[in-house]
Amino acid sequence: MSQAQKVTLTGVSETALLTLNARAREARRSDRIIDDPMAITLAESIDFDFAKFGPTRQDIALRALAFDDQTRQFLDQHPSGTVVALAEGLQTSFWRVSASVPDAAFRWLTVDLPPIVDIRTRLLPASPQVSVCAQSALDYSWMDQVDPDKGVFISAEGLLMYLQPEQSLGLIAECARRFPGGRLLFDVPPPLMAMLIRRGVWTSLRYKAPPMPFNLSVSEAADLVNTMPGIRAVRDLPLPAGRGWLFNTLLSSAYRLRFLDPVRPSLTLLEFG
Repeated sequence: MSQAQKVTLTGVSETALLTLNARAREARRSDRIIDDPMAITLAESIDFDFAKFGPTRQDIALRALAFDDQTRQFLDQHPSGTVVALAEGLQTSFWRVSASVPDAAFRWLTVDLPPIVDIRTRLLPASPQVSVCAQSALDYSWMDQVDPDKGVFISAEGLLMYLQPEQSLGLIAECARRFPGGRLLFDVPPPLMAMLIRRGVWTSLRYKAPPMPFNLSVSEAADLVNTMPGIRAVRDLPLPAGRGWLFNTLLSSAYRLRFLDPVRPSLTLLEFG
């Protein structure tokens, strides 16, 4: 194995290391809920103090699985379509998805800031299916690189909560305008956590996650079909089942009991008309 390379990221970009560590640690478990060998390889190629993030949680891996599932469903219907991974960070979704749809001729567009793109270019294998825009997702020029004719699936995993509300809603609106017939999948924290997470959350004694100024309740997300032009349908998606009876009982109750909507995260699929 080649020597691990030092990596330095700050602010929101550093959360890419947190989520990578969570998936890699989950993938190493004998009772793992996600098969992610590329995450393990990538984490081992990085010289970084991952322990500073504190204990890992399985919900990060479950979120990745939920995004994978929707991406595969899209590619089943649009095998030559384009998947746009906004603020992709150190996700390894392309390798998980392409392993299950090996014959699909889809295109994958990574959109992220130059420091993240530099790490991905140095430490992840290249693929002719993958192209890159080294820029902010809020620089809408990445949209010019997308051919909408064969279908577009936009993934905003772990992105919108770190933007200001007007930025998140503006990005959704522009995607709806530019990609009729496309889809956008995003996740945001529950509104009852808004006051806590607005100033950031300590995950350990040594790490404080960045502020998350944007959130939507389940009902607010559902109402986007009425308030935002170009949105044809809104689907509230559950996380897949995880590990452990107690975890799964609590998770299923959160989706079954409507009064718990304000305290659970939302995973929202938008379909553009």
